[in-house]
Formats: sequence, C-alpha cells, structure tokens
Amino acid sequence: MDEIKEKLFYEQKNGYDLLDAQERLTCEEYCRGYMDYLNVARTEREAVKEAIRLAEAVGFAPYDPSNGPIQAGEKVYYSNRGKGLMLAVGGRQPMKNGCVITAAHVDAPRLDLKQRPLYEDGELAYLRTHYYGGIKKYQWTAIPMELHGTIAMKDGSTVDVAIGREPGDPQFVITDLLPHLAKDQMSKTMTKGVEGEKLCLLAGSVPYAGDGSDRVKLAVLSLLNDRYGITEADFISAELEAVPAFDVRELGLDRSLIGGYGQDDRVCAYAELAAILSLEEPERTAVCILADKEEIGSYGVTGMTSHAFEYFIQCLCGGGCTVEDCFSRSFCISADVTAAYDPLYADVSEKSNSARINYGVGLCKFTGSGGKSGASDASAEVVAYLRRLCDENGVTWQMCELGKVDQGGGGTVALYMAGRNIDTIDAGVPVLSMHAPFETTSKLDCYMTYKCMKAAYNA
Repeated sequence: MDEIKEKLFYEQKNGYDLLDAQERLTCEEYCRGYMDYLNVARTEREAVKEAIRLAEAVGFAPYDPSNGPIQAGEKVYYSNRGKGLMLAVGGRQPMKNGCVITAAHVDAPRLDLKQRPLYEDGELAYLRTHYYGGIKKYQWTAIPMELHGTIAMKDGSTVDVAIGREPGDPQFVITDLLPHLAKDQMSKTMTKGVEGEKLCLLAGSVPYAGDGSDRVKLAVLSLLNDRYGITEADFISAELEAVPAFDVRELGLDRSLIGGYGQDDRVCAYAELAAILSLEEPERTAVCILADKEEIGSYGVTGMTSHAFEYFIQCLCGGGCTVEDCFSRSFCISADVTAAYDPLYADVSEKSNSARINYGVGLCKFTGSGGKSGASDASAEVVAYLRRLCDENGVTWQMCELGKVDQGGGGTVALYMAGRNIDTIDAGVPVLSMHAPFETTSKLDCYMTYKCMKAAYNA
C-alpha cells in the first residue's frame, strides 16, 4: 500500500531535504546580494536607481528607440520617470514569437508626507503624513523612522533627501499613548486605536532663538534650509516617504530567515532582476518589469496600467510585428509575494492550500478575494507549463492561495498583464508579517523564486 500511496498521493517536501551542500552555499550567496539590495532600496526610486547600477555593471545600456528592433543578446533598460524600470535581453527568436516577461513591483507600504506637512503644537514640531497602501496603523508607532525622497524645485532642479539611514543620522518617531492612560484607546478596535491623522512624525523640540510663535517649527525649517536649501513652499512639489529604520537582518539561530522592511515586493523584484542580469542570449526576448503603484491599485503613469509598457514593447518590436501579436504569444510571471502559513494565526488559513516557509516559490493560480474577485485566474495549461518548468530546472515549488475563501484576499498586477492578452500566472516568495514595518521571508524560498524566474527566461 505504501508504494501505491507514494505513486498516487501528492506529498510536498521541505526544501532543505532536497538541497545539497553546494546549492546551500549558492543559496546563501544569492541571499547576501538580496539583503544588500534591500538595505539600499528603501523607496521605489532607490530600488530603481540601484537596479540600474547593477544592470549597467553587467553591460545593460539605456534603450534608444532609434536603434530599431532589439537584437539577439542586446541588453537594454528603460527608466519610467525614475520610479519604474523595464529591462530586456534580446532573444534569438523575433519578437513576433512573443517574449518572456516577469513583472514585480518596487513600491511598498509607507507613510508619505503631506504637501503641507510641517506644524508645531505644544512646542513640538511634527510632520503630517498620509499612509500609502494597506497597513495596520498601530504597527507604525513607537519605531524608528527614516525620511527619503525627492524635492522638485521651481527652477527644474531636484534635491534628494535621505535622513536617518547613515550611522549618526537623526531619526524620527510617531509617539504612542502610554498604557497608563490608554484605557479608552485600548477599548477601541485595532482599526480605530490609532487614527490616520495621528501618524505624525516628531521632528524637533528646540525653539528658534527670539520671540514669536512657531519657534520650534522655524528651527526645524531652518535646519532643512541649511542642509537642502528648501523653504516650506517646496514641500508642495516634494515626494518624501517615511519608512522604518530597521536594517535587514538574518533571523533565527540557524540564520535561515531574512527580516526587513519592504520585502513585499522587492524580494521578487530582486529575484527577477538577478535572473535577467545573468542572461546572455535567451531563446525568446526576456523582459523584466519593476513597476510602481501596485500597493494602491497600479494606476498612474508609473503603474502597471500605464501604457509605458506597451510603448517599450512596441519599440523592441521595431515594426517587425504589432504589440498585440507579440503579447498574444508571450508568457508572464506576475512575481509577487504570497502569505506564508503562520501557526500562530492558523485559523485564517486552509493549511493544505497555503504556502509554507521553506517549501519553495509559491505558485498562485489566482489571487483576488471572495469568489476570486479581482483575479486573472490562470488556465490549467499555464499552471501545468510552469509546474513542468520548475521540475525540469530543480526549482522547489508549492501551490498556494491567499488564506481561507471568505477570510479576505488581495491582488497583484496579474490581471493587468492578462488583460493585455498575455498568459499570466502569479509566483513569488511566501512572507510572514506581510505589510508590517518588518517582514520575514525564508532564504530558501527567496533563492527558489530566483531559480524559477531564471528557468522561465531560459525556456
């Protein structure tokens, strides 16, 4: 009976039971590169900037549409306003035969400064914020924060801001109510316990010398003016993001896990980036997308609904075929994270269909919520193709979905890629504490996601 069970039952194995000693070393080396990237890529702009630096180091160059269709082995990139990035390596087959696409996003939940953020109250200076993406607001209080971003001046110049990242830099905090006085707060739901308008960064307390009002605000603004040459009006044309000030760390006594901010979805972005940077001349043209705005619906000129992607593909085709012909024969992996099964919160998951830590890249036939609302729902043929591709290339993988049927759910860029008539499926790294200021992933799952992306490109 055991032989029949082994033949007919589907039993998954922990990925570490399948790794040999040499591949463990390769996994560790890959994860060191990823951790270095995550420490630098604190915002979508910084993620794109670092990706370009890594790409240029291995021969990628800015794409010039006047050069005509992409040639076999040609390595190019197109920066979408510094907040999104598309890279391509020309394949041996023409673009009319389609291309292999991986699409991740590099934006992450955070706190954006409002356009008029600075104010004073009780002789303390604060910066008002508006949270970006789906967060549990209470998680963002009483932790160290950094401030990153860009200020666009009226004369057309820009000023980059990074406060709190370097050793010795000051940092920021959002204060929370002490438990001794939190009787009313603690009686509220977790959603109401911390209000969005109270997510204000404490920015200073020393007043400017002299008499008058708003002396602490003036002192803070004076410091910013000395360092960056800005005035209060310049906040109006600024994109400044407050992000957690945690360094990326190995977790667990066995160092098998990675902890850090922004792993959703920079963990998948780095996987597909590292995969395309390793290519020389694939069979079909390989395209890597690092998109913006996914956490708020993928809208806007740098989101995945933007026609910037069509423009890039049209340029790569160079008149050899239509974009529609190329899309109809293409294959896309929507490289986004999935929820890892957490035994501490087992009641929200259906265990047999949940992603598990150390069981490899999570393949998701569909995402969405409830009755698969907001999902593209990959076909059986597409699932079988990726399943076969992983097996043939030694990729440890698992099928998964995002929690119990009526528990909640979420979406990715898959529906926008599928809406372009591209066969698309979600695949990515399982994450614990997703959307928290400090997220957790498994080194093995990170590495297997990279191997999955590389296998797709080389198919």
